Amino acid sequence: MSALLVDNIGELVTNGVGEGPLGIRRSAAVLIEEGRVAWVGPAAYAPAADRRIDAGGAAVLPGFVDSHAHLVFAGDRAAEFAARMAGEPYTGGGIRTTVGATRAATDEELRSTVRRLRGEALRQGTTTIEIKSGYGLNVADEARSLRIAAEFTEDTTFLGAHVVPAEYADRPDDYVGLVCGPMLAAAAPHAKWIDVFCERGAFDVDHARAILACGQAVGLGVRLHANQLGPGPGVRLGVELGAASVDHCTHLSDADVDALASTRIDCMCHEGQHTSTVATLLPGAEFSTRSPYPDARRLLDAGVTVALATDCNPGSSYTSSMPFCIALAVREMRMTPAEAVWAATAGGARALRRDDVGVLTPGARADLLVLDAPSYLHLAYRPGVPLIHQVIRNGVPQ
Repeated sequence: MSALLVDNIGELVTNGVGEGPLGIRRSAAVLIEEGRVAWVGPAAYAPAADRRIDAGGAAVLPGFVDSHAHLVFAGDRAAEFAARMAGEPYTGGGIRTTVGATRAATDEELRSTVRRLRGEALRQGTTTIEIKSGYGLNVADEARSLRIAAEFTEDTTFLGAHVVPAEYADRPDDYVGLVCGPMLAAAAPHAKWIDVFCERGAFDVDHARAILACGQAVGLGVRLHANQLGPGPGVRLGVELGAASVDHCTHLSDADVDALASTRIDCMCHEGQHTSTVATLLPGAEFSTRSPYPDARRLLDAGVTVALATDCNPGSSYTSSMPFCIALAVREMRMTPAEAVWAATAGGARALRRDDVGVLTPGARADLLVLDAPSYLHLAYRPGVPLIHQVIRNGVPQ
């Protein structure tokens, strides 16, 4: 059995037992066997291994977990971005532009885009990623989007309810029937999750509830786009349905925050408890739309579990960089660097209801990053600088 030792780690973020909320260990080492973390401890007591990577005194973190991304698409919306920067508001209407381009693309064109963006994300430290459909919006194109997504991740999400496509503009009830019937039947074999954009201009709360209930009935887990463009019932609907995550959470009432906090449960993890419904914040979207940022501090102070994700998509957040989102969260959303790093690793894992990623503890998947920096603090301290020196995924250096 081949073993890989990563040692001479100056600062190791484990998200487990150790110093502070990140479970930091100093002068540490990690032993990897068969793609899993086999041992974590002081470098001076590291077991023997067949191979060794010398971290050179740098910081090592769990790989980032990006729990919200839209990578299956075709086309370009740079002109739309330029128009927003010139003052046009974001309404979500540009989604239909991408739908037309996606439907017209070949499988290989779509696959090539996913491969390119997945590679981009990996080079920036993202070792686990969720990928949604949502730019096909008919039976055939939603199913093929998910088939392609499943080639790159096990966390695939059916988002047939992204917006109502143009051909159903005057018949939203008929479109909901299509999503709940033939589209769900074609998509479900390739999906782990179901999602709805519950927002003005997309799907109201009754339609969203009906679609998500149909997904639950065939065994899909629930996720939800909620409260991005304004106040609304989406967050509370997500809590009602036991969603793993409600995403965006930009415009929240006290009742929304209370609802999220009410899902707090005890767990065996080192911090003792968390909320079963995670608030996933997507600061790249606010950056790219000049919208108000979510108030992460308000959620954290209420005891809500927070995740960070990129929302990588061609219209409102065309970034694949989790380090960029960490820097935004610290600068614009009142998170501490430790909170932001936890949200981008263990928080993302919670949003996907996974315990095998986002941590560096024995038994976890051996996904880790070696920074070109002495501390995780540099991810926010040095925004825009390429600090990911090396990525190891499933125990394999990339």
